[in-house]
Amino acid sequence: MDPPAVGETFTTARTFTTEDVRRFADVTNDTQPIHTEPDEDGRLVVHGLLTGSLLTDIGGDLEVLARTMEFEFRRPVRTGERITCTWTVDSVEEREDRYTLGNDVVLADEDRETVATARVEGVVWKE
Repeated sequence: MDPPAVGETFTTARTFTTEDVRRFADVTNDTQPIHTEPDEDGRLVVHGLLTGSLLTDIGGDLEVLARTMEFEFRRPVRTGERITCTWTVDSVEEREDRYTLGNDVVLADEDRETVATARVEGVVWKE
């Protein structure tokens, strides 16, 4: 697969459900009350890494194997919120057997307010 080019942008979006959060809590054993007990509006706080998993949708499509991911979470995401992930490639370095990519990611709510940012470094293997 050819790597994406510098400046290319990719997006995906998802609305996390109560069931998504409960399953993630079961898998990770992170069963803090904010993830298991609904607030007065019936919503749960989505785990940060579950929110961050939006990156894997894009990374998987691009066949990027992440080497590092660094997140900054700015505010909690709650079930029922639609979150959009925008991934921008800012560096591509060709090597003999792979391409090394640098990517900046922004996770935003429906009002386009940033809920988290991430920096992803990864590789795309040459065929």
